[in-house]
Amino acid sequence: MKKLIECVPNFSEGIDSNKINSIVDAIKFIEGVTVLDVDSGRDTNRTVVTFVGEPFDVLEAAFLGIKRASELIDMTIHKGTHPRLGATDVCPIIPIQDVTIEECIKYSHQLAKRVGQDLNIPVYLYEKSAQKPDRENLAIIREGEFEGLSSKLKRSNWKPDYGVEPLNQLAGATVIGCREFLIAYNINLNTKDKRLATDIAFEIRELGRSKRKKNPKSLNLLDGEIVRNKDGSPVKVSGMFKNIKAIGWYVEEYKRAQISINFTNYKISSLHHVFDAVCEFANMRGIRVTGSELVGLIPKEAILASGKHYLNKQGRTLGVSENDVLDCAIQSLGLNDVSTFKVSEKIIEYAIADKATKLMDLSGVNLISSISESSPAPGGGSVSAFAGALGAALLSMVAALTHEKKEFINKKKKMSDFGEKAQKYQRRLMELVDEDTAAFHNLMSANKLPSKTPLDKKNKAKKLFLANKLATDTPLETAKVSLEIIRMSIEIIKHGNPNSVTDGHVAAEVGLAGARGGCMNVLINLSSFEKIEDYDSKIVEKVDNILKESVQLHRKASSLTKKIISHNI
Repeated sequence: MKKLIECVPNFSEGIDSNKINSIVDAIKFIEGVTVLDVDSGRDTNRTVVTFVGEPFDVLEAAFLGIKRASELIDMTIHKGTHPRLGATDVCPIIPIQDVTIEECIKYSHQLAKRVGQDLNIPVYLYEKSAQKPDRENLAIIREGEFEGLSSKLKRSNWKPDYGVEPLNQLAGATVIGCREFLIAYNINLNTKDKRLATDIAFEIRELGRSKRKKNPKSLNLLDGEIVRNKDGSPVKVSGMFKNIKAIGWYVEEYKRAQISINFTNYKISSLHHVFDAVCEFANMRGIRVTGSELVGLIPKEAILASGKHYLNKQGRTLGVSENDVLDCAIQSLGLNDVSTFKVSEKIIEYAIADKATKLMDLSGVNLISSISESSPAPGGGSVSAFAGALGAALLSMVAALTHEKKEFINKKKKMSDFGEKAQKYQRRLMELVDEDTAAFHNLMSANKLPSKTPLDKKNKAKKLFLANKLATDTPLETAKVSLEIIRMSIEIIKHGNPNSVTDGHVAAEVGLAGARGGCMNVLINLSSFEKIEDYDSKIVEKVDNILKESVQLHRKASSLTKKIISHNI
């Protein structure tokens, strides 16, 4: 799985399209990044660019964007309604896939150091990357804006984290740091009354509301008199959810009020919990939630969590396909209420996915035909992964059939967990079908590299080693996951619906094929290394152990199946 991070630099130019396009082109110059959105505002005189990719590519693209902005934008003449500190005002780094917060903090330091040293732009680190508590909040760093930057830099407590003299006078300063993904989300109400939306927003947002005395003549809490402290400041009552910002507004286009919500950490406060709470608050006020709307993109993890939440509430198994989980989330949250929710455009991982046709996208007939052609790939490695995936699918099926039966009600939780695990293995093995073929083509490409000069030879040797390693790692993972399929088959044979016992056994059969096939592909690829130690000195022993355990577990699965069938005859 690729490491993916998102970068959302805010540039202080929202009017001149030539300058904006030039900055975006600089970002797009790096082939490995995907620009997801470019949002410009004339009043704010600001453009927000959203792009995603692997860490190295994103950092390079971010630097080029910041560099181009510093060359094109003169902050001494900049005017706009949005607070700003520099040509690139803020540049957040956000973990998306297989990347930790700690890694993104490291990446933010790398980018900040380069911007400070190479571009002579003062850089302040904020949010998770902040070196001082008073620099976590972007608004505090921005105080005084560009116009107050010169005097700010003279104060010892506002020395930048990176960047020294001579100062780039026209570019101002930049704020860089790691933060969680921000989800912009609106909940729709069947009312035009903005005050009702605002009232509910106050209930759910972390900041909460000013405490009010109850007005006996009105049910709306906004009609009550504000309770104040001795100094005259309002007494505050905290809202229901952490990391939530929310306001109420009326949308002329939809002819209804909405609650506009920002999730600054969806892992702490989730879409579904906030949505459910808003439904309850709306009912208390005599109105209803009609659905919701996502503004921008969302990580797959966040919406899958909502799908699983509603499947649980419905008493359904979680051991269903990813598409079914997503459909449940989309329907339960009413994401098609005011506009069409397109999975391929709204979920980050799908928006940046390679659009090329994959083996697993083919029909069964076309997949078999593709394998049968006179080409070495797709070959045995892909077929081994496919065999394992079929085994995982069968395990998921038996778990779902057991979960649905009343006589197995005491096993519902166990079968749901089992099916969810089987679905995870199934998805990974389906990915390995394509990854094995891609690894072969990568190896062929490395073999074709030039080797005329010493530098060419060195580069080719390095690329060949990495290609051979990938071509060996891939079937090894296929073998390991397929072994787990055989292990799981024993559990489903023991505890699953006895009417499907042979399906559990077939899962063990194809799991064995996947494990054995993966192991044999590992062994044949070892010949590509000058020494086995270059890959792993104990790899042959590890492969032998997988083969041995696979056979033992398969034999146990067969014995159990025969015993159950004999008992039922």
